[in-house]
Amino acid sequence: METTAYKPSADEIKRLREETGAGMSDVRNALVWANGDMERAKARLGELGQAKAEKKAERSANEGLVGSYIHAGGKIGVLVEINCETDFVARNERFRDLVRDVAMHVAAMSPQYLDRDAVPADVAASVQAELEKTVPPGKPADIVEKIVSGKLNKWFEEHTLLEQPFVKDDSQTVGELVNSVSGILGEKIKVRRYVKFALGEE
Repeated sequence: METTAYKPSADEIKRLREETGAGMSDVRNALVWANGDMERAKARLGELGQAKAEKKAERSANEGLVGSYIHAGGKIGVLVEINCETDFVARNERFRDLVRDVAMHVAAMSPQYLDRDAVPADVAASVQAELEKTVPPGKPADIVEKIVSGKLNKWFEEHTLLEQPFVKDDSQTVGELVNSVSGILGEKIKVRRYVKFALGEE
């Protein structure tokens, strides 16, 4: 017996568009794919966003926003610059939410570097040397390399913004969150820089 494809209602499409900022056709297709399950449809849009973001990696992003987050009664403050391709997307509520979320994450998790490329070579070498000392002696060289590589990856996950698990949803990294929003909004989105201020700290 032939099954009929799910037909989302106008209210469902409107609600999912408002919650994700995705385009009309993407929202409709995600709801059909998820058979009306709103959470599965959101997850589907996120997956599609990741794939689309990879295709946009080489495009330039010169618009965007500088956002702020103030915490603990004014004792912690963060500024973050996130770029996109057009002023139209910069005004989109989903993009603005992303800027606020990233600023809040920086306030909570204090990443030392933006990404792996931002870690100075001497710092990375020093960390690797320290990790090599933690490997029990007598291990074969290839095993040592795998152990150190795994621990180094863990260090990057803890110290770089884009590899840290997102503070509001640790099932994804900050980088994956940015890519998801990029795919949903249809433009390259890039975290350019950030700074955190804490009262009394140098």
